[in-house]
Amino acid sequence: MKLIEELDAYQVPLYPAESHHGIDLDALASANVLFAVVRDDDGQAVACGAIVLQQHYGELKRFYTSPLQRGKGIARTLLLFLEQEANTRGCGEFALETGYLQPEAINLYSRCGYELCEPFGEYIEDPNSIFMRKNAKSA
Repeated sequence: MKLIEELDAYQVPLYPAESHHGIDLDALASANVLFAVVRDDDGQAVACGAIVLQQHYGELKRFYTSPLQRGKGIARTLLLFLEQEANTRGCGEFALETGYLQPEAINLYSRCGYELCEPFGEYIEDPNSIFMRKNAKSA
C-alpha cells in the first residue's frame, strides 16, 4: 500500500533500525486488527491507521496522513473512528509508541486524550520512543 510505503520512507531515516516498531502489511489483515483508510473525493487513499486489539488494550499502529492532506482534521477523525470501533468490540484502553521526532503526531495524540506512560507490552525503554495511553472509559 502506497501510504505505508510513504510512512516508512518518512520514518526510516529518522531513527535507528532497532527503534522501528511498525507492523507489516500482512499483519494488518489479522482478525485482531482494525485497519481503516480515508479516501478523498477522487477515491485516492490519503490517510490510514490501525488498532491492534490485545487482551487488555488496543495498540495504535501505522497512523499516517499524506502531507498535502494534513491540517484538515483527517487524522483526528480517523483516530476517533478506530477508537469507537475498538470500543464496540470491548476495548476501552489504548496505547501507542511513536518517535520523539514526530511532534505533530505527539500533539495529535495529546489533544485526543493520550498521556505519556511507561513502555507497555513487549516494548522496552528507548530514547527514540514516546509511549502514550488513553482510557476511553474515563476520557
